[in-house]
Amino acid sequence: MQNTRLAIEGGKAAVTLKAPTWPITGREEVKWMTEVVKSGKWSWLGPHERAFCEDYSRFIGSKYTIGLANGTVTLQCALQAVGVVPGDEVIVPGMTWCATAQAALDIGADVVLVDIDPETLCIDPASIEKAITRRTRAIIPVHLYGCMCDMDAILRIARKHQLKVVEDVAHQHGSQWKGKGAGAIGDAGSFSFQQSKVLTCGEGGAVTTNDPEIYKTIFALKQVGWGPKDPKKSLFDNLAPANRYGHNYRMTEMQAVLLRGGLLRLAAQTALREKRAAQFRKGLEAIGGPLRVAARDPRITRQAYYALTCYFDPTQSGGVNKDAFALALGAEGCHLGGTYWPVYRSPLLNLYDRTSPVPFRDQKKIQDYRHLKLPNTERCVKETAMLLTHSALLGSEAYIDQLLAAVRKVTDQLPVAGKVWAKRQKAQRKK
Repeated sequence: MQNTRLAIEGGKAAVTLKAPTWPITGREEVKWMTEVVKSGKWSWLGPHERAFCEDYSRFIGSKYTIGLANGTVTLQCALQAVGVVPGDEVIVPGMTWCATAQAALDIGADVVLVDIDPETLCIDPASIEKAITRRTRAIIPVHLYGCMCDMDAILRIARKHQLKVVEDVAHQHGSQWKGKGAGAIGDAGSFSFQQSKVLTCGEGGAVTTNDPEIYKTIFALKQVGWGPKDPKKSLFDNLAPANRYGHNYRMTEMQAVLLRGGLLRLAAQTALREKRAAQFRKGLEAIGGPLRVAARDPRITRQAYYALTCYFDPTQSGGVNKDAFALALGAEGCHLGGTYWPVYRSPLLNLYDRTSPVPFRDQKKIQDYRHLKLPNTERCVKETAMLLTHSALLGSEAYIDQLLAAVRKVTDQLPVAGKVWAKRQKAQRKK
């Protein structure tokens, strides 16, 4: 007889297969890395950095790629390159990794946080339009987790108000909107290659653009003030002082080697993740209950996944909240995580600490983050959003079937999961 007792009560877990590990490496980058170490050419526009930038431009569909040290300085440089200066306003979604807002704040801009779409968790175009003032200079649409922003609506708003668009593509290496690569749709695209990302070198970043002036500016900002005289003739050579406020945000050859290796596998991994995401979506539809995969916009022609965005519907859960559901699922071996904190509530980003620029700005001109409330953002954190990591989507068909079996098992016993959760909460309060 099949054991249907929930694992959280001591039953046998539904998932017995091992979860896929991340990151993945191959022989090619090991060979290249050895050659780089022996060569002594470890930085300053080495052959692997050049090759990666050219390959990545082809992959994304942009004219230019510039490699940088991480995915925060990529945003800073991209914003400066499109013309954002101190005192300008930059519109940012309230649901994103805190560095999206920090990048704008750290170059002197004022961040205006706006609400998100409750389904996709991406920035809400209607909220953008309401937030625009005469000081607004740029929008940062964040393609978050497993969904893309509505780029048609965002570009219409940007053109209408003469605003720049800097895509935050840290979660979407390879996504396409109507056949056009994320990062090549707006004025510039910012990518992170931090270890958890689907293309990684541990730390690192890149900016993509189709504008030669943006390319030249970002190049100088990251390359200690040096820039190409004419990108049409050479992207990396014939450098001269660019008369900019240059920084050292350079990428190393070791980072570039890891990125080149990862890029060789990325297209196939993206296709596999799409296949497994479709399997998980179809399986949840057959199960019913409170959990489903977030709707996919038909204008998305290729979807990369940092995580599969799922929606937990409290009206279909019989009063069991998503935390109780997640706890029971986790015991079964199906681990669905939560989102970031709202930017303005993040314990990692005290916007009013003395180390933040916010206390030193004109408080009459900036948003009141202390009292800010974005309903959709806060509801997704507390009640509705659940995430399946991208590495799980590299698992076998059988592994996804076991994840679905875990969901079915918990869904069939929601009252039990709720009672166990309530009992544990009560015990914790007594401590």
